[in-house]
Amino acid sequence: MKKIGIVMGSASDMPVVKKAADMLSSFGVPFEMHIFSAHRTPDEAADFAIKARENGFGCIIAAAGMAAHLAGAIAARTTLPVIGIPCKSSAFDGMDALLSTVQMPPGIPVATVAVDGAANAALLAIQILAVEEKELAAKLDEKRRKDAENILVKDAEISAEYNK
Repeated sequence: MKKIGIVMGSASDMPVVKKAADMLSSFGVPFEMHIFSAHRTPDEAADFAIKARENGFGCIIAAAGMAAHLAGAIAARTTLPVIGIPCKSSAFDGMDALLSTVQMPPGIPVATVAVDGAANAALLAIQILAVEEKELAAKLDEKRRKDAENILVKDAEISAEYNK
């Protein structure tokens, strides 16, 4: 199975990125995690992206706040799917990171999840791998079934209390 690369722009992104790592772990998907900044370590970020395919990655998740150029910088150096996680910052509450992540020029796509949406980034990466990995596809189906079941249990509880 291909592994997922998780790259964050700084250590301060770890509380967000941990949710992606936890989701990947729960599905048994291998991953590597790194800190590379698009601005402070651009050579290392580029080297990681350039070698990602040959190093066994199938998708890369890139998390960054503020200017949030990391996902785009990674996507510019690989043809692997890149999923951007815009991280919330104190100045603009994540809107700056969101706009930086989604405003990619034609030819360099970055899939983007919600601000601090690391769990969905991991699920999207798993879905990408599941195109070829039938066991992962089955696990995704099971998760969706359980998620729906949990909602229906909550609906029954609310209905019993309020719909008399």
